[in-house]
Formats: sequence, structure tokens, C-alpha cells
Amino acid sequence: MRTVVALILAIAAVLPALAEDDYRDPDPWNGINRVTHNVNDFSDRLLVRPVALAYQNLLPRFARNGVNNAYSNLGDVGNAVNNLFQGKPTDGMSDLMRVLINSTIGIGGLLDPASALGLAEHEEDWGQTFAKWGVPTGPYVVIPGLGPGSVRDGLARILDGVFDPVLYIYPVSNRNVTYAMRVIHNRADLLRVEKVVFGDRYIFYRDAYLQRREYLANDGEVSDPFADDF
Repeated sequence: MRTVVALILAIAAVLPALAEDDYRDPDPWNGINRVTHNVNDFSDRLLVRPVALAYQNLLPRFARNGVNNAYSNLGDVGNAVNNLFQGKPTDGMSDLMRVLINSTIGIGGLLDPASALGLAEHEEDWGQTFAKWGVPTGPYVVIPGLGPGSVRDGLARILDGVFDPVLYIYPVSNRNVTYAMRVIHNRADLLRVEKVVFGDRYIFYRDAYLQRREYLANDGEVSDPFADDF
């Protein structure tokens, strides 16, 4: 626990210094970001998207729903932790109850009886927690292999990983399969929204990511720092 606390304090301390450009230019690394975006996009089209498409076509909807419920159940652990760190104990306890109910009555999370009981899922992560603590977003950055991000969210993913139950699955081979299946499942979920992408793909993904992150951190209040780009 001391290691986790030290990691939180270290990241929270370094973020403001790395985020100095946040108030001048939200995308000062545009050049390298576009290169990384293009590499990620090429890799996705070559490998990840075809696998996700096969996954969607071969796996029945009820099976995909079960996989989705299982991963959501794992994610509720991080949701609970972040709600507590954000000073929202009611939501945090609700998420903990979701984990307990879905892990037992829901057969390891394959079913979602907690939602039927009125326990709503809360989408929280360490990036949002740092935002609640007043840490600036920092410049936009495209992360190799992961996609859109920011300085704050990129570093916060370290803590997201620490509180991800998948990290503690053994043997490691089972853990890696679980990680890979989550990537494929999440990518398959995005197939249905691909048709809404228009114009400059880099700008579209950048704006969509930053607006969604702002929405999550600020409870629905969204501004567009890139409105002039259109």
C-alpha cells in the first residue's frame, strides 16, 4: 500500500510540470502525434480490426454480452477506488456492491444482476481523479499502441494498471490472454461507430477523445479548444 501511495504522490507531483503547455497550446506535439497516429492506424487496419471483425462475426451476441459484463465487473474495482479518492463514497460503495453481486450471483460477472437491482455503473479512472484534484490535462499525446491520450491521462494509466484485477491473474499466460481478449472486445465495440468518422482522422480522434475526457471529468460540461480547426 505504501508503494501505491508513493506512486500516486510522485505522479501527482510531476504532472503539473509536464503540463505547462496546457494553457498555451493543447497540441504542441502535433507533428510526432500525427506520425504515431498513422502508425497506430496502419497497425489497427492490418491486424487489430480484422481480428475484432472476426470476433464480432463468429461470437454470438449473447456471448459478447457476457464477455462485456465480465470486463465491466473487473472495471468496477477501479471505479470504486477512484470514486472513493474523488470524495464520492456513495458511488464508491455502489461500485463495490456491484462487484460483490455480479461476482457471485452474476456467475463471475458474466451476468449483471446489479444493474437490475438499481446499482448504476460509474465510469471512473485515475485520469479523472487527478482532474478532480486540479491537475492540468497537459498536452495531447498519441501513445504508441494505445492511441489518444494526454500527459495526465497517460501517466494515470500506470495507476489504472495497478488497480486492474487482470494484473493479478496467474499464470501470466492467462493474464496475457485476458488482456488481449479485452483489446479485441473493445475494438469490436468501436466497429459500429466507424461510419461517423469524417474529415481529418487525426483531428477527429483528437477532438473526440479530449471532449469525452472533459465530459467525464466535469460531469457533462464540455468546451472545444480546437473549434477553429474546422
